[in-house]
Amino acid sequence: MVEERAEAARVNKPVLIVGAGVAGGVVAEILTKRQNSDYKPVGFVDDDISKQRQSIHGLPVLGCRKDIPTLVNRYNISEIIIAIPSAAGRVISQIVEISQTSKARLKILPGFYDFITGRIGIGHIRDIEMNDLLLREPVSLDIGKIAQYLTGQNVLITGAGGSIGSELCLQVAKFSPGELILLGRGENSIYEIESKLKEKFPGLCFKTEIADIKDSVRMKKIFDKYRPKVAYHAAAHKHVRFMEKFPGEAVKNNIIGTQIVAEAAYLAGTDIFVMLSTDKAVNPTSIMGATKRVAEMVIQGMNARGGTRYVAVRFGNVLGSRGSVIPLFKRQIARGGPLTITHPDMVRYFMTTLEAAQLVIQAGVMAKGGEIFVLDMGQPVKILDLAKKLIRLSGYEPEKDIKLLFTGISPGEKLVEQLLAENEKPIPTSHQRIFAVSGCKQDSAKVDAFMNTITNPEFSFQEEKVIDLLQEVLPGFRKASSFLGMVSAE
Repeated sequence: MVEERAEAARVNKPVLIVGAGVAGGVVAEILTKRQNSDYKPVGFVDDDISKQRQSIHGLPVLGCRKDIPTLVNRYNISEIIIAIPSAAGRVISQIVEISQTSKARLKILPGFYDFITGRIGIGHIRDIEMNDLLLREPVSLDIGKIAQYLTGQNVLITGAGGSIGSELCLQVAKFSPGELILLGRGENSIYEIESKLKEKFPGLCFKTEIADIKDSVRMKKIFDKYRPKVAYHAAAHKHVRFMEKFPGEAVKNNIIGTQIVAEAAYLAGTDIFVMLSTDKAVNPTSIMGATKRVAEMVIQGMNARGGTRYVAVRFGNVLGSRGSVIPLFKRQIARGGPLTITHPDMVRYFMTTLEAAQLVIQAGVMAKGGEIFVLDMGQPVKILDLAKKLIRLSGYEPEKDIKLLFTGISPGEKLVEQLLAENEKPIPTSHQRIFAVSGCKQDSAKVDAFMNTITNPEFSFQEEKVIDLLQEVLPGFRKASSFLGMVSAE
């Protein structure tokens, strides 16, 4: 009886394949021939006019993208599989918008190379994620040059258990470093990335160090022990709301911690040091952004000493990272709503964790010393639009099934983030999607005075003193009031 019910469920899943190219053909062939399949393909849609009314693997091309809602109703389609692995995010987004007017569930084919080589199978066809909808081409790597500076070399990553730090570990591991050193303060997150590395790269030589970047003695011992050629500094406090409450901790971790790690790298003869920064460091309005801007200045000051090449990389928001908006929205949808949005006009630049890690690695290729690098991230995304798309991808209708609630801008937040300050200009690099920042000059004497004050053992880190010091070294910075920028939730 159970087997009969399972079989009935299978034959009741008619599938429409979007894309009648090579990938779509392979999917159709496998689904048609596979026994006990959960899918029953009925045909294709494709915008190529020459493919209309053709038969591929015995299945007809039934129409174009715009015909999807009609075809779903006509053939009682249960699921739509997008089988266009080379499609840009904007194309996927268009298909999603068309398909969402139908009752069918959307799925997408993962990387086609992995699919046809057998590394993944039909079971890996998955639901559409926000990562698939980036309205620009994803960043790509200069593989050859990266291999030259990573393969066979010792590479150290601080914050190795974090969202970007752990992705960095996985990407660096592909280039067969001599030793990969995972440095982090949280043993649970380090354990998780350790487990992933053991599973995916059984031959990789890696070491683990549980340590705090603010411990200068420990940092010097670790760097002296491994003598890494490359160091990626991903450890930081990043949550704007918490850092507004605890500015002293933001200064200790993001600024002093950065100086300690950078100094240890210099003493150990590290060749390339890449610090992860943020677009919130541009004309900062938050404590977090201000501390990351000062950290950029510290790095550039270190570079002037010669030897180690120090660079920084600015990110936008990273989709799906811990504490970011996408996981929050998913939890709120699972609870039935509402989705909380600070302001209807809030916009952000977005990138994937993979892109963030790749940008950091690519920066090491281009590092001459002292640069700040930024990814060409296309147009910023409206948070309200992001929320509505995620609701629809979850099978609901915004406002009808899941309510939207505007809560007001939090202290330190901006409506619009910037990648460049007014006095900064983009400079082309050897990578067409990455540019360097010019004009970000600093008053070295002010930075030195600031660092001397906060590293004095007698400095108290009282909130007022911390803010005063940040405003001295960053004349345009003013800490937001708890009541500034609040808007009605009506």
